[in-house]
Amino acid sequence: MNAPLLLTLAFSAALLLGLVLRFWLSSRQIRHVARHRDDVPAAFAGTVSLSSHQKAADYTIAKSRLGLLQTAFAAAVLLGWTLLGGLDLLNRAWVAAIGPGMLQQLALVASFAIISGVLDLPFSLYQTFVLEERFGFNRMTRRLWLTDLVKATLVGAVIGLPVVALILWLMGAAGPWWWVWAWAVWMGFNLLLLVIYPTFIAPLFNQFKPVEDEAIKARVTALMQRCGFAAKGLFVMDGSRRSAHGNAYFTGFGAAKRVVFFDTLLAKLTPGEVEAVLAHELGHFKLKHILKRIAGMLAISLAGFALLGWLSTQTWFYLGLGVRPNLDGANDALALLLFLMVVPVFSFFVSPVFSRLSRKHEFEADAFAAAHADARELGSALLKLHQDNASTLTPDPVFVSFYYSHPPATQRLERLGGAA
Repeated sequence: MNAPLLLTLAFSAALLLGLVLRFWLSSRQIRHVARHRDDVPAAFAGTVSLSSHQKAADYTIAKSRLGLLQTAFAAAVLLGWTLLGGLDLLNRAWVAAIGPGMLQQLALVASFAIISGVLDLPFSLYQTFVLEERFGFNRMTRRLWLTDLVKATLVGAVIGLPVVALILWLMGAAGPWWWVWAWAVWMGFNLLLLVIYPTFIAPLFNQFKPVEDEAIKARVTALMQRCGFAAKGLFVMDGSRRSAHGNAYFTGFGAAKRVVFFDTLLAKLTPGEVEAVLAHELGHFKLKHILKRIAGMLAISLAGFALLGWLSTQTWFYLGLGVRPNLDGANDALALLLFLMVVPVFSFFVSPVFSRLSRKHEFEADAFAAAHADARELGSALLKLHQDNASTLTPDPVFVSFYYSHPPATQRLERLGGAA
């Protein structure tokens, strides 16, 4: 059996198996949540109303059904780009229009990104203006949605195209070890984003104002002092312009770290609950979860670039995925796009490993929060967040083990001693 055919068969088998597995997992989730829709778990009988529980079930099922449609559509699009010749056709069109070279490769990457984005638009529109609207979460106007889309596209072009151009240049000019230099550029770019995102990019989409509630400021400041943590400021983000969902997060890196609260979150939680939620986020930093994730990203991306460095020189890699290499040998953009499309097909099968590690970190951050704040306040905040975000209290255990980056509320509250 020749190498291109072997790759075609392996890719097709992985894509089909992944599709079947995704459908099976989502179907389990839908059936499990529907089966428990009319019964609030005993541990929450006194704190969660049946109507809230049913809303969470209906929201989860609706999202899962939309996810099934997106999964099938994404698989069809991927086949269209690869084995059915879509990427090959787009590449040939650009070569014929402007000739081979760096400009042609950048045009190929940019047009691929634009077409992929356009194909995703119907799902984004439906998610925002139908599904989220139906459950009372959407606060986005169509004008704001369009403005966000234009801004995101421009920011992506201004930041992304130069980085892509540099990586493509390295692929063609830095010799057989180009992937080491490209990896260094990619990681430097990601670390730089951590620094500039809070100050320059995020304000393009949201307004950030200093926290004015003195009770919250006092408790948060005291907590950070107890934990030996320094941040550049405490900010409130106008998340309510787009959604009723609430959240809080740290952003930035080094001296640029910021604590950000959604205004929707501050409207729902007491100062003690806000302190407990922040203590959880602090736990991720103090327990070095962030550094571990960055180190993991460093290692995985290095291995990825090394693999790309080898695959980009193999003719069977292109032919096996439905693409004819360019005669002049300038196939760097083709290799990059094929790699980005194909790797997730195979890496999907190891995603439970990373999900489990993430859930472990969440449990550890909860324990840190319980030790540095009030465990009951954290339990109360978690329950409010699950209710306000319509997160189901009865997810399917197998679905959880495969997908959930955060443990279900029932498990988190049990670890906190039933605090709620």
